[in-house]
Amino acid sequence: AIPDRTKVTNIKVCLKKKSLKNIRTTALNVVFALILVLSLSNIAAAQAPSDKWQFSITPYLWIPDIDGTLSYDVPSRSVGAPTVSVGADSYLENLDLGLMLNGDAKKGRWAIYTDVIYLDFSNTSSKVESIDFGNAKIPVSPSIDAGTETSLRAAAWTLTGGYGVLQGDRGRLEIMAGFRYLHVKASSDWRLAFAVDGPLGGRIFSRSGSVNQRPVIWDGIIGFRVRINLGSSKFYVPYYFDIGTGSSSITYQGLAGLGYGFKWFDLVLVYRHLFYDMDAGKLIQDTRFSGPALGITFRF
Repeated sequence: AIPDRTKVTNIKVCLKKKSLKNIRTTALNVVFALILVLSLSNIAAAQAPSDKWQFSITPYLWIPDIDGTLSYDVPSRSVGAPTVSVGADSYLENLDLGLMLNGDAKKGRWAIYTDVIYLDFSNTSSKVESIDFGNAKIPVSPSIDAGTETSLRAAAWTLTGGYGVLQGDRGRLEIMAGFRYLHVKASSDWRLAFAVDGPLGGRIFSRSGSVNQRPVIWDGIIGFRVRINLGSSKFYVPYYFDIGTGSSSITYQGLAGLGYGFKWFDLVLVYRHLFYDMDAGKLIQDTRFSGPALGITFRF
């Protein structure tokens, strides 16, 4: 079957729209971050930072929705390489295992932060968007998909160093730099109503099958971390933003919420957003993890 030029053109237009959407989203995050930083100019450095080491550890639960695209590669394109979309779907009901931990160490104005996430979930509803036969990408109608499912295992580790440029009774502002590591094992089992013919004779994408891939992603990141104390109360607003690149074409992460400090620990509720996009031909395309997170911070 000869690919429909109109459909191929539509795919190109959609890709351009996604790129523009990513640029707009990133720009909005950066603008919001700059506005927040400027609004903190009234944090006076009247309080001398402690010269003793201070530590904290935060076990937490993050419940994101996952929305993105997995562009698989296969050794032989003669059988076709599928692109699978994973719609906005909470992993909670499909979660097999989730481990999440955040920690930091501070001395004076300097700080070290680390964050570890491990997720293992399966049978997430998905759709085959298109099939790449090497010399042509054939779109697949959603009505043809008879039930595709995707499983993901992801381990993410973030390590940054920070410096407190503003610190006082009203809060703290730190600039930071470091890296984020992501190791993903993605596998999709597809079921279509019928096989799909490639652009040349003999090339057929089977009506059912499976594919998996395991990318390792390293990115350098820069960003800042803010804590705004709300008057004389024990409530405060945490905010974090980073952006970077490396193995991915762009990645960024942001969170904001509300915390309350008790004598020995803090209770923190935030909304967290993590975005990844890799170059064309790589597995992870325009993928977002967004949702609330609840944690308990122990200080010592």
